[in-house]
Amino acid sequence: MNDIFAPAPHQAVCRATVTGPSKTSPRRFSLATLRSIVADWREQTHFRWDLKRISETNPHLIDDIGLTRHQVDEEIAKLPFWQR
Repeated sequence: MNDIFAPAPHQAVCRATVTGPSKTSPRRFSLATLRSIVADWREQTHFRWDLKRISETNPHLIDDIGLTRHQVDEEIAKLPFWQR
């Protein structure tokens, strides 16, 4: 569960450029890659919603999952303002 803070594998791919004759043009992504990115975003959002719910209803469980209160607050702050 703590790997949610690790960078996603697609972030490294997004900064890559095409090698070859036109080295400055950005890489094009397939539909499968875009779906994977959106799925990662949804998973992170659901994790943050669950984290918020746990922190409000059972704050003692935060220690059980190996996070500090500061880390939990930082993750909850990443939710859009209308969902906090």
